[in-house]
Amino acid sequence: MSKKALTVDDSKTMREMVTLTLKSAGFEVQEAGDGVEAIKVLNGNRVDVIITDLNMPNMNGIELIRALRADPAHKMTPILMLTTEADGSKKEEGKVAGATGWIVKPFQPEKLVAVVQKVVGG
Repeated sequence: MSKKALTVDDSKTMREMVTLTLKSAGFEVQEAGDGVEAIKVLNGNRVDVIITDLNMPNMNGIELIRALRADPAHKMTPILMLTTEADGSKKEEGKVAGATGWIVKPFQPEKLVAVVQKVVGG
């Protein structure tokens, strides 16, 4: 059975790049344009990993992580931040919120796949 991933980014191009990268590695991928949409997509659905941008309208990545960590269904789901932010304080904020890892854009497809497989135990 293939692993499921959710990519959350307000950039359609970035979502498509992540989706293409993960699908080529055998993942089933769902997409959301921001944190609010991500929560709707996840409602009643389980995924093996969530990859989210930091800066998004409506609900940013940190707010999304906090919301998901407060939900028992997603408390243990690995959540990776995929963002242009390389700032240490933002990384710390993400970690405190419950992010599993941090990848800086632009990402290398093989590195993204390696990190995702590592956190999902594949």
